[in-house]
Amino acid sequence: MSDLRTRAWAAAATVCDPEIPVLTVEDLGVLRDVRVAGNTLEVVITPTYSGCPAMNMIALEIETALATAGIEGRVTTTLAPPWTTDWMTAEGRAKLLDYGIAPPPPASSRRALFGETHVACPRCASADTELIAEFGSTSCKALWRCRACREPFDLFKCH
Repeated sequence: MSDLRTRAWAAAATVCDPEIPVLTVEDLGVLRDVRVAGNTLEVVITPTYSGCPAMNMIALEIETALATAGIEGRVTTTLAPPWTTDWMTAEGRAKLLDYGIAPPPPASSRRALFGETHVACPRCASADTELIAEFGSTSCKALWRCRACREPFDLFKCH
């Protein structure tokens, strides 16, 4: 990796998701690539879903992070291949759990095979949970409730 590409990746990777501020765009897997061609630097991002309202803010924050690092570049958004929760880092999944949001199961989970979802409560770790609503505090999360501790919680949806 070239020095400029490494510096640009490091700068972009510091940007946090505005909806889940404990996660960086690198944790989420939204930061896809940094390309350097001649004097042109391009940071490529992929939204968690095509209508994600946070993407404009993320792009602006990445441009600001690049400028702060003394790097000129642009941010482009690509929809292909579509983002998947499998791109989230293990550290990002742990951060979600610590923040009180259940991380998504891997795409190869039982849900992928049979449409079943078993979610552990991020507060008490009980598996006795139930879906309340397909949409939680944001469109990328579903609202669940733990039957053991009776607390509601968000589940980051699997894509």
